Amino acid sequence: MISPITTHVLDLVQGTPANNISAVLEKLNDLDSWESIGNGVTNDDGRIDNILTGDRLISSGRYRLTFDVAPYFESQGVESFYSSIPIIFSITDPNRHYHVPLLLSRFGYSTYRGS
Repeated sequence: MISPITTHVLDLVQGTPANNISAVLEKLNDLDSWESIGNGVTNDDGRIDNILTGDRLISSGRYRLTFDVAPYFESQGVESFYSSIPIIFSITDPNRHYHVPLLLSRFGYSTYRGS
């Protein structure tokens, strides 16, 4: 089953999916602290389709998806300016699907609300 939050990481320099990148999904709780609700590793296509732990459902609120990119660049034999990349986003309708792609290079990145 695909979770309501998914991601896809693409290496813009290589022009390929970025595999074996670990990511952690957190939700901001009522105490203004982040609670880990899932994690995963990008597959050969650069995707994580099952990042939520167990049968967890999402609710409205603020979320943070953090990618550990340093090991990926080390495996490519290059240094990266970024060691991790956090993306903070808001969910207003928990009945919708949220796709959060990451377009990556060693000196920059971009993201957008995907479909």
